Amino acid sequence: MTAEPQTLSAPMHLSFDYTRSLGPVLGAFMTNLRARRIVGTRDAAGRVHVPPLEFDPDTTAALTEVVPVSDTGTVTSWSWNQHPVDGQPFDRPFAYALIRLDGADTALLHAVDVASSADMATGMRVHARWAAETTGAIGDITHFVPGEGGGVPDVAEPAGEPIEILTTPVELRL
Repeated sequence: MTAEPQTLSAPMHLSFDYTRSLGPVLGAFMTNLRARRIVGTRDAAGRVHVPPLEFDPDTTAALTEVVPVSDTGTVTSWSWNQHPVDGQPFDRPFAYALIRLDGADTALLHAVDVASSADMATGMRVHARWAAETTGAIGDITHFVPGEGGGVPDVAEPAGEPIEILTTPVELRL
């Protein structure tokens, strides 16, 4: 009799930083997030896209008009996450929702913190909760909560240097 071959295995940890240049549209989005403001872009048909698009989906023309929108919006669709996993916004059940912010014509996907799925509804009003320290990343909005927020901010330019580069750590453990 021959012995069965052993399968060799070892833990694997792969990580790297994904770095990209943002350009004027996404740079404006991230720079405004750092200032606790949300902006989108207006297309040729007059629609405001949040998150901002760099190119018009109908004409493919570059979009350059940056438009401030509210930190408050309406849930257009949602899904309940009963069993969060590592890396998600919460370690307890929560909702992911598409949220059309006031002043926008498209929806932003983000987490909503509610106690149970019974507290979520399409059409409910929610507003952004901001990180204590903002850095110019989508995580500056930690999540949304039910109710009204601060509305559309002043249109003044955000303070500080514009954000031109985004570095996102990527990690895989097996």
